[in-house]
Order: sequence, then structure tokens, then C-alpha cells
Amino acid sequence: MRVQQAINALGYRPNRIARSFRTQRSNFIGLIISDVENPFYTSLVRAVEDTAYAQGYSLLLCNSDEDVEKERAYIQFMADERVAGVIGSPASEQETSFAPLFDAGIPVVSVDRRSLRTPVDTVLLDNLASARDLTRYLIARGHRRIAAILPNVSITSGRERLAGFVQAMQEAGLPVDPALICEGKGFEAFGMQAMHYLLGLSDPPTAIFAGNNLITLGVLKALQEHGLRMAEDIDVAGHDEMPWMSLLAKPIIVAAQPIREMGQRAMDLLLARMNGDAQPPREVKLPPRLVVHQLNATAKAAACGETRR
Repeated sequence: MRVQQAINALGYRPNRIARSFRTQRSNFIGLIISDVENPFYTSLVRAVEDTAYAQGYSLLLCNSDEDVEKERAYIQFMADERVAGVIGSPASEQETSFAPLFDAGIPVVSVDRRSLRTPVDTVLLDNLASARDLTRYLIARGHRRIAAILPNVSITSGRERLAGFVQAMQEAGLPVDPALICEGKGFEAFGMQAMHYLLGLSDPPTAIFAGNNLITLGVLKALQEHGLRMAEDIDVAGHDEMPWMSLLAKPIIVAAQPIREMGQRAMDLLLARMNGDAQPPREVKLPPRLVVHQLNATAKAAACGETRR
């Protein structure tokens, strides 16, 4: 009783770092993501944090900015801090190495992308299926000249989405024109730049497959600058949902990722490894869900001041 009273009076808090030396186990989980400004990763962080917190762990969040050198520094930082485990979204399949974590006995799970240098448990979307199905949708709408604007094809998501696009085009007997495939960093600015280039072609595309949410945003901004109407002048199929998509006046189809399930599954795999699971590395691949977004009639009327009073 007196000890507890003294603790309360002094406002004592246990030193977690010192405690980890005694128990040889940290209560921190490291999470290294590729782009903190991308809403996909924001949702992923929330899912991982919720699951970790429920198990008594806190999160250390690092943002690599798709930079392998910056990512390497964060991986070493996690190893030096002897975190309990790490979930990472590799900046590069070929170059990212989790070896410093393995050397420190720290388990690792990769999410959204693979790591080929150091095989680990991995949680992915079925990117090939999602891109294939979106492209099939555009083909079914009568389009034959379809462009693809993709994130870096040296990473899992970009490469597999390109493969899905090509597969759908070949299935339909349509040519895959290299001039209609743009690949780069999956940011909004790249989406705009690529869309301006495509619209400047002598024979521009009639439909666009946008390879992630930020690219989609850049595409829509470029269309607006050119005075083009989505779904009337040009069709757009995007990858990943964004909250604002339900406010669009014209329909857009997107492949929605089960982001929360991805984060939860990654954390579950990591907890299993932390508790001694010694199985060979596993890969969990989750299916996408195609969704058509459009401003519904009630919201449209409210936006135009037409609601009844």
C-alpha cells in the first residue's frame, strides 16, 4: 500500500527501455511504410495499430518515401532498438533487405509488397486479378484504345497490375501499345503528368486504367484542366478507394482493397512469429472488390439545393 502511494505521489512511470533489457522483449512494433501521405497507408497504419494495441503493443511508425537508403536507415534503427517485431512495405523488391532485423532475432512481415532478398511472411492484394478485372470492365464498355498509368513496376503492386492489364488486353485480342503505358512513382503529380502526355498524343486513349489512388486523383485533375468529362469524354477505372469518390457526379469504378484485413492479417502473422512460430514463410493473397462510385441522387439534390423542406 505504501509503495503504491509513493508511486502515485511521485508520478512514477516504468522505464520501458530498461524493462526490455530485463525481459529481453520490447513492447514496440515497428511499422515502415512507403508513403505516409497516401490514404492507403494511413488506413493500413490504423488497422495495424488497433490490432497491436489490443495485444498490449505500441507502434513505432517510419516513412521511407519510397527511398531505399532511408528505408535501410529505419530498418537498422528498428534493429538497434530491438523492437518486438516489424511490419514493412518494401521500397524495392530487389534492394530492400531485412537482414539486420533477422540478425537481431526480430521477426518481420511484409505487407502490400514482396521482399525477394529476404523472404518473409507476406500479405498482398491479388493485384493481377484487380487490374485484369478493371481492364475487362473498360473493354466491356466498348473501349479498344486503353492506357495504363502505373506505379513503379519494380515493386509488387505495379508489376502485377501491369501484368493484369496486359492479360485482359490480350484476352480480348487487343494490341498493347507501349506508348499508352506510363510507369513512375505513384504520386498525384505523376498521374497528372502522364495524363497530359496521353491527351497530347495524335491518337489519345478513350479510357484510362489508373494504377493507384493518388494516380487516379492526378488523372481526374488533368481531365478537368483539359475540360474533359469523365464517363462521357473518357472513362476512368482506378485502383483503391478514396473517401471523396462518392462525391463524383459521374461514375468511376475502382478496385477496393481490404485494407483493414490486410493490416490485421499482417499483425496476426507477426504475433505468431513473435510467439515462436517457425513455419516456412507464408503468403496471404486477398481478393479485391470492384465498386462503382457516384454521387447518389439524394446527395446530388442536396448539393444543388433541391432537397424538400
